[in-house]
This record gives sequence, C-alpha cells and structure tokens, in this order.
Amino acid sequence: MAAIAIVIVSHSKQLALGVRELAAQMVQGQVAIAVAAGMEDSENPLGTDPIQVYEAIASVFSDDGVLVLMDLGSALLSAEMAIEFLPEAQQEKVYLCEAPLVEGAIAAVVAAAAGRDIHEVMAEARGALLAKATQLGVVSSQLSVGSPITTNIEAPTREIRLIVSNRLGLHARPAAQFVATAARFQSQILMRNLTRNTELVRGDSINQVTTLGVRQGHELVITATGSDADEALTALQTLFANNFGEDNLALNSPPAFHHEVTPATYGEFSGIAASGGVAIAPVVHYQPTHISITEYHVDDPDVEWQRLQAAIYTARQEIQAVFSQASLQIGDAEAAIFDAQLLFLEDPVLLEAAYGRILDNHINAEAAWQAVVDEVVTSYHTLEDSYLQERVDNVVDVGQRVLRLLVGNAPANLHLESPGILVATDLTPSDTARLDPTKVLGICTTSGSATSHSAIIARTLGIPAVLGVDAQVLHLVDGTMMALDGESGKVWVEPGSDILDLLAAKQSAWQIAQEEAQATAHQPAITRDRRQVSVFANIGSINDVQVAVASGAEGVGLLRTEFLYLDRTSAPTEEEQLLVYQAIAEVLDNRPLIIRTLDVGGDKPLPYLTVGLREANPFLGWRGIRFCLDRPELFKTQLRAILRAGVGHQIKIMLPMIATLTEVRAAKVILGEVQGELNQAGISFDAAMKVGIMVEVPSAVAIADRLAAEVDFFSIGTNDLTQYIMASDRTNPRVANLVDALHPAVLRMVQQTIQAAHTAGISVGLCGELAADTLATPILLGLGLDELSVNPQSIARVKQAIARLNIVESEAIAASALQQDSAEHVRELISTSVIPLA
Repeated sequence: MAAIAIVIVSHSKQLALGVRELAAQMVQGQVAIAVAAGMEDSENPLGTDPIQVYEAIASVFSDDGVLVLMDLGSALLSAEMAIEFLPEAQQEKVYLCEAPLVEGAIAAVVAAAAGRDIHEVMAEARGALLAKATQLGVVSSQLSVGSPITTNIEAPTREIRLIVSNRLGLHARPAAQFVATAARFQSQILMRNLTRNTELVRGDSINQVTTLGVRQGHELVITATGSDADEALTALQTLFANNFGEDNLALNSPPAFHHEVTPATYGEFSGIAASGGVAIAPVVHYQPTHISITEYHVDDPDVEWQRLQAAIYTARQEIQAVFSQASLQIGDAEAAIFDAQLLFLEDPVLLEAAYGRILDNHINAEAAWQAVVDEVVTSYHTLEDSYLQERVDNVVDVGQRVLRLLVGNAPANLHLESPGILVATDLTPSDTARLDPTKVLGICTTSGSATSHSAIIARTLGIPAVLGVDAQVLHLVDGTMMALDGESGKVWVEPGSDILDLLAAKQSAWQIAQEEAQATAHQPAITRDRRQVSVFANIGSINDVQVAVASGAEGVGLLRTEFLYLDRTSAPTEEEQLLVYQAIAEVLDNRPLIIRTLDVGGDKPLPYLTVGLREANPFLGWRGIRFCLDRPELFKTQLRAILRAGVGHQIKIMLPMIATLTEVRAAKVILGEVQGELNQAGISFDAAMKVGIMVEVPSAVAIADRLAAEVDFFSIGTNDLTQYIMASDRTNPRVANLVDALHPAVLRMVQQTIQAAHTAGISVGLCGELAADTLATPILLGLGLDELSVNPQSIARVKQAIARLNIVESEAIAASALQQDSAEHVRELISTSVIPLA
C-alpha cells in the first residue's frame, strides 16, 4: 500500500463516501483513504466535526504525509482545528489542500499509488483545480487534455527499428499485447510506421497503435525515453521476435470454397460463406436495442466525468466475465479478442479526449463518449488495409457496451427458447461469444465478413454462418422456416422439398463426419492394420490443457513453459512453477506430460534475463539449452519444480535446442546436482523421471545415434529444423517459400532421426506444425513415428486421418516421397495416392 494517506472532509457523508469509493476504484485499494463527513444528527445531518476529522487523520496517519481534501465553509475550519489536536511532530506532516474534492481526490490517490512524494501528490491534486479554472477562463494555462507528444530532453532516448513478421501485422490482439507491455515501463514509448510514413504515436494508446496500419513486412521505429528505456525496448522486441505468440498459420481461416456471390433464385439468397455446415430451422430475429443519444448542456461536468468512469468500470467487469467464459468455450487464442477491448477502455488518448469534450463543451457523458468512439471508428475506416478496417467491430462493440450502461439499458437477450437460425443485421464479437450452439443452429446477417472477429468465433463454436445476405431477410416473420449452407454461402426461405432433401443429406453427412471425428478423438488412434500412434497436445497454459483433454488428447507432448516467465519483472519461483505443473498434471489425470525447459534467448528474449542482449542473428545465437546452461541457478529452479511435480504423475523433461553431446551431458550433470540437493533436503521427487531432447538442429540429426544413447526419447521440432536445413527464415517473405517441412531434405532428416532412435530402443515423436497437417500423416506414419503432438483443435482430424491409413501403404508413400525433387512434388504424390485422406 502507498505510504501517503488521504482524508476527505465533507458536509455530506454520502458525498464523501461516494468520492472515497470512486477514488479507491482508481487504485484498487493501494492508498489509505479516510472519511470525516456529516453529523450524527438525523434532523441536521449536514456539517463537519473537528473531532471526527482528527480521528480520521489519526486512523491513516503516515510519516510520509497525509493530504486532507475539504469541500467548503466549516470543513476548512474543522480540519484546521483537528490538526491542533495532533502531536506537534505529526502536525508538520498533515497538509490541507484547496483542490476540488472529487477531481482532487482522484488525482491525489493516483499520484500516491504511483509512489510520488507528498508535494507531488498535492501538485497533482491542484492540477485538477487548474484544469477546471482554465475551462472557466479564470486563468490561462497551457494545460491540455489532448496535449501533443512531448519528451523529457534530459532523459536518455533509445531507438530500435524492426520488420514486422507476423502474418496479419498489428491487428487487435498483438496491438493489445504491445500496449500492455509498453504500459509496464516508466519510459515514454513512441512508435512510427516507416513504411507508411506515419507520424509518431503513443505506444500506450491501443487505438493510435492499431491505426498505424501495421502489416507484415512493414518497418517500424520504436523509441523509448526514460530510465528504463533499454528494458522497455527489449521487452517490446521480444513480442515481435515471438510473432506476438502467433504461429503465422492461417488464423481459423474462413471456407475457401466460396469466393463470390452468385445470382439467387426465388426464395434463395446468396451471401458470404463464413462458417461451414448446414442449418435448417425457424427464423429467430435478433435486434439489439437502439441507443438514442441526445446531446445536452450540463452545469457540472465533474458529475458527467464520474458517470462515464463508472460506466467504463462496469464495462470492464462485464468484458472480463465474457473473456473468462470465452476462454473456456472457444480457447485462449480467440478469446484474446476481448483483451483488446479491455485495452480500448484503458486507452489514455481515448479517455483524455472524452474528458476534454465533457469539460470543454459542458456536454453529457453519453454525447462525449459517442463522439470520441465515432472518431476512432472513422480512423479505422480510413485505413488502407481491409483486414484492419474489419477490426472496427471491436471498437463499436465496446463503445455500445459503455453507452448501454450510461443510459441504463439491460443487456440484450440472446437466449433462444427453442433451436433456430439467428437473423440479424450484424452480431458483435460479444454477442457471438455468448451464443449457445445447441440453440443457435445457424447465423444469417445482412452485413459482416468472413474474416471478422464474429465470423472467427462462429467457426470456433461450429455454428454455420452466411453473412452479407440481402436485407429482405430482416422482414421475415419469426418462425419462418429457413435453411442455410455455410459452405456455399446460400440461404433458402421456406425451402421446397427438393432443397430440403439435398441439404438434409449434406447435413447428415456433415454431422456423421463430425461425430466420427469426435468419437475418434476420444479413442486411441489406430491404423487399419492395428498400429497404434499416440496423439498428444502442444499447450502453453493451464487453460490449454483443459481444452486438450476435452479434445481427446492422450497426453501433452510439449508444454511450453515460457508463459510462466512472461509479463513479469522477475523469474517465477520454484513454488510458483510447482503449483502450475501440478495443476496441469492433475487435469491430465495420469496421462503423460512432457515439459520443455525454458526456451528463451537471443530470438525470444526476456527483459529481466537478457537485458542488453543484441545479436546479429538471434536464431543462431544464445538460446534454448545454451541459455539455461549459462544460467544454472535459473535452470536448477525449474528442474527442481519439475522433479517435485513428478511425484504421482507421468512427467518427463525435454531439453530444447540441443546441438552437441556436451550440452546433453552438462544438463544431466545439473539435473543430478538438483536430485542430490532434493535428497539431502528430504524433499520428495521423481527420481526415475525420463529425460528427452528436442531434435531441431541439423547437428543433432547428424549425431542422433550418439544422442540416443544419452536420453530416453526424441521429439522432432520441424519448425526450427526446417529453417535450419533450408537456411531460410520463414518470416522473410523472399525466402519463406523454401521453409516447407515436406521438402525431401527435411523428410530425410526426420527419417534419419527416427531410425537412430529406434535402433537405440527409444521412442520418437514430432511436435512441429507438420504433425497437424493431415496431408503429411501417411508420410509421418510411414517413416515410423511413435507419437504426434499437435494443437488441441487438430486432434480429432489427425486421429481420424490415422484411422483411415495402413502402415504398409504409408511406408510406400514415405519411401516415394523421399525420392521426390521438391515439396510440391511430395504434395502431388500424396494427393494422387490411393489412401483415403482426411
């Protein structure tokens, strides 16, 4: 808790308690706030009591200072008298401040929570009075809520330039990560898109960052000015180096089979195919309540600003609830959409603009909020990039949520009493995430696009959807029978028996395929000639493991532990790690869990571990096991936690980025030291825990026979291995086409690794993106892999693909693939094979 305390003195107890509640919300209880207000007289409750003020000051007294804020009249006299009751030494540390009660209290607690001294806190409180006086024309000031960017010329400024490599640039989710990271540092972060020749914008503004229109391949310059400039830039560089956690694959791509709207017959409409599947059900209209805003003059802008802040606070709570639910229903990746909405509500540029409109124009909160949201919407529409233009749905969504709270409307009811097809003008991401797929059998809207966040969520939920349909559908009566095909983008109103028969057959086939996939997902993956292949999940959080088990994972083939080290200023402790590993193992319920030790370094730096690290070629630098061996205490902490978590669970250790025998042996020595320390301390651990390595470096393939004698299992990481074999960076568009794991050169390396492992009698899996490509499944099985580890969403179709294969035919395809000239020829070979593929 901050050392400086605040005392609020007012004639009205209700007013004082309201101010305290508002101020406390600003700092989440980090500042002690006491209240001395009103009289204990039911007939004359208004007034102030010096003894009550004295008691309030004494209850929160701090040697760092107590700031007393008063409303008017006798409040000042009571406060002055109360100070006289204090010991003389304490009197010197109590400051009476003339700042306005509401604005002053908010400014003071924020400054106190930030660690400012008493004089700085008083200055912040008085600044609120100066702002009000300026608005009233009492004084002249350069104070401006929407002031231009300024920097401290005495503070050090650092600069980095980088090329954006993730596939969709800084869309909502990575922009949100950027802003959240920038906000963690004291330094002022500014950014400019050199490719588009934009102006510098503030790095702590979600909308300014997003409207830079940053796409893949754009060059950015990021500057940081302040004492922690180097750390800030290192942290931001980490985000870009890690592609903001995105894998650069298609992001839940829309169906590719419908590219244009075709003419419709009578009773038939054509639209955009946004989410596959067939739905036949009655129409249920959804029309969100229209929020009509009237601008009017207000006498007290402070009250309007407080109303807006209260609405934003409630909106934040609602969105957090949506985010939590969406994480469970659609997964962390898609739920991250709502992270961007939370940052929108915290955007200082947006809030300052709304604050300025209320105070400058003396207008109501609704009108001010609507105006600033409209400005942001307009700025999105002016972007050249269509994908970023479509991200405006998030802005509208969160803007409408705050307006609804301001006017007091109840949330829209999206609960369908009976199954139906939802017909609407549009659906916001929040609307879509709340849908129940057992009741909402299909979605038909007159606007939207296949790449909108709402469409992405619909696909994740498995709800067929056709968007951009003729507005005539809005005039249909509820209960009208409708059919839609999310694959072709067609909608039929009161379809005839011929259409119904065709769609019913298609729907039946689709449902059977889905049921088969799901049934297969929770059964062992066994080929037609009875060879079993383990299908595990790649995960990076506790939420991921729940999704993995629900999706049919037989274990976890790769737990990326980096998530434990991110978004913090120091490494996680042994106990913190232990709790997480145990929690994941409990969810797995005795299924295998392979934990990869920390894989950071030059290409994936952590600010508090790799400060000042600059490498010309980080992919070939200080990373993976090299980093851990140079940081033995950090490495030991993680090993201790993993070994302890292994008690009663099937946990294995996997070492990343192994290139030499020396590295494996050095890691095993450290592991032995940790086991000895745990033994000596009498702490239980799994003494027989198996140790394996990631095979992702060509040198490891070359000496795979020697490495196999040192470890218990291999896991092939084809993502990095492919880049190293082909000497190509997949983030570089000029050579990215070479980075193809189906290239015969890569496949031969995979074969060599598998043969070395099996000769030594150890198992071998594959955890790269290639494992989830069902086109590659026959080759991988034909080469002899024991295990495939994929993202949870791919488990069902990978198991289904395995069930359709037999090993003899797969071995023949694999042998032929190794003799091809290129990855293209390998694909042609598979597509013309007689094996039925998923």
